[in-house]
Amino acid sequence: MAKDLERKPKPEAEHGPRSWLKIQVESEGYQPPRAGVLFLQALVGIFFFVFVLRFWYLQVHRGPDFTRQALENRLRQERIFAPRGRILDAKSAVLADNRTAYGLSLTREDCPDIPATLAQISAWANIDLARIQEKYEQDRLKIKPFETLLMITDMDFELVARIQAELYAWPGLDVVVRTKRNYPENELFAHVLGYVAQADEQEMARDQALSLGDLVGKQGLELRLEQSLRGSKGLYDVEVDAHARTLGKTLRQEPRQGQEMRLSLNRDLQRAAWKALAGEAGCVVVMEPDTGKLRALVTSPAYDNNLFAGGGISRRDWEALRTNNRFPLQNRVIQSPYPPGSVWKLLMAALFLERGVRPTDSVFCAGQVTLGNQIFRCWKKGGHGSMNMEASLVNSCDVYYYLMAERLGIDRIAQFAKEAGFGQLTGIDLPHEKAGLVPTKEWKKRRFRRPWVRGDTFNVSIGQGSTLVTPVQMAVYVSALLNGGDLLKPQLLDDAPRVVQRKIPAKQENLRFLVNAMRKTAAFGTARVVARKDADMGGKTGTAQVVKLKMAAGDRRLKNNEMDYAQRDHAWIATWGQKNGKSYVVIVMVEHGGGGSSVAGPVARKVYEHLFGPDSGIAPSTSNAGIAPQANPRGTAQPSAPPLSSAQSPA
Repeated sequence: MAKDLERKPKPEAEHGPRSWLKIQVESEGYQPPRAGVLFLQALVGIFFFVFVLRFWYLQVHRGPDFTRQALENRLRQERIFAPRGRILDAKSAVLADNRTAYGLSLTREDCPDIPATLAQISAWANIDLARIQEKYEQDRLKIKPFETLLMITDMDFELVARIQAELYAWPGLDVVVRTKRNYPENELFAHVLGYVAQADEQEMARDQALSLGDLVGKQGLELRLEQSLRGSKGLYDVEVDAHARTLGKTLRQEPRQGQEMRLSLNRDLQRAAWKALAGEAGCVVVMEPDTGKLRALVTSPAYDNNLFAGGGISRRDWEALRTNNRFPLQNRVIQSPYPPGSVWKLLMAALFLERGVRPTDSVFCAGQVTLGNQIFRCWKKGGHGSMNMEASLVNSCDVYYYLMAERLGIDRIAQFAKEAGFGQLTGIDLPHEKAGLVPTKEWKKRRFRRPWVRGDTFNVSIGQGSTLVTPVQMAVYVSALLNGGDLLKPQLLDDAPRVVQRKIPAKQENLRFLVNAMRKTAAFGTARVVARKDADMGGKTGTAQVVKLKMAAGDRRLKNNEMDYAQRDHAWIATWGQKNGKSYVVIVMVEHGGGGSSVAGPVARKVYEHLFGPDSGIAPSTSNAGIAPQANPRGTAQPSAPPLSSAQSPA
């Protein structure tokens, strides 16, 4: 027992200060928990799988994409702008072509200091910095950072040389060579050709082939023939280094120039018609009645379409055009419907014949017709006396048409006019054509909330009131009188086919009657200003009242030169001529010009002098060849209309 007490460990030795140094030795057969090892192995396997999967995704699945992006960092694509197709006249004179233009482009990705670069561009080009910044802000979001942004579109060679000498100090800037549209004839063909300008956001959204800086047609044939004239762009592959310096170029796709278009118009004839108008506001249409081809289409005043080409028109020039009270931007041939005046009587006479009025049926013209408290006057004070249909056309008697139109009524007049092409688009290949207006009872009720009255029919019968036609519509109608009734589409392209859109609902003998009446009107009636001895000529004049002037009984009608310009009458003449187998229809309309025979007539005469040369005084060897003389449709005698005296002023 004593030994046991001696071997009992002391408490201080067991729990003393060095008890922490005790090391417990485990048995050799101890095994750690198996679940922990499995978890560790699974965790390592998952990480390894994720790394392998990511490696496969980057190297195999996305490998081609990253390869392409790497190549794109080294190779960039540079567009090669395709020149637009040229536009020529019928004899190959150039009306629209291209010239070399130098521009300044900016690549944002390569430019370390955008504000300083924009300020330098402003200093070089002497353009207000605010305008440069505004253009940059508008365009930068439309393209990618590595694509070029065209800051200046047309620089002269002196400026190009100056910029090239300093360009090394401005990374991101580059001088680019492009083509700019050029119109050698300036304003002469402006309303036919139109102009080009940079594509806007809506145009780029509609056409994926367009990009920022591309030039597209905005007006005229440039707009209508856009797809043919534009061509297709080419591409360069440009190799660059890490500092975006060009190392080399490889042509990937060649540009294809736009198609060359040949017009039916004749430049020399266009010049002659422009000169004949002598600055008056108006227009001239020259059309071949058998083919529908237009040989001249002149609107005066006009504008220089070179102002719009390239970088666009300046604000000052735009404001000058927009606020001009003579409206130079208006294409009067197709966009300005006018009251036709007495040239409308060619349509009314055709309707009368179709509705059973005989050419010999006569009306007595006393100079006016009283309708209630209104007086409807004839242009000739004192009247024409007894008038049959032919005499009414030759002398342009108004009273004849007042009374004959009242027999038929407005419904028949409106229906026939629309079937004859009025109140309808002609289909000419120019944008924004107007259809004019053939008034009806329903139209007046809807427009003015008033019923149709007899006086309205009187006004329509002589091409007044609300009746509106365009000069090109009148050219189509007169051509149809000559070609047998075919209302043709007016064609501006030289290789365009003959297109019949509809036919005048009239018999051939009635059309021939009207042609013969026009022949006599040119021989000794109101259109004798265009008469020639060496050609077969026909015409019909018209004087369209612009405003209604109130006149008490016995008042003297003011002469045209006594009125304010805006109140003066419009002057019309519708003519045709034939010589040596060539036939033309010439329509002239002069705004606020006054009398058709005294103002529009001399313009038409000068156009025929260009077409046929000076009057030789020798009658054609074959009289009226190609245009059949009047055959009496009723088999009765038709008295000739008496000639006007030189003192009379025709309508």
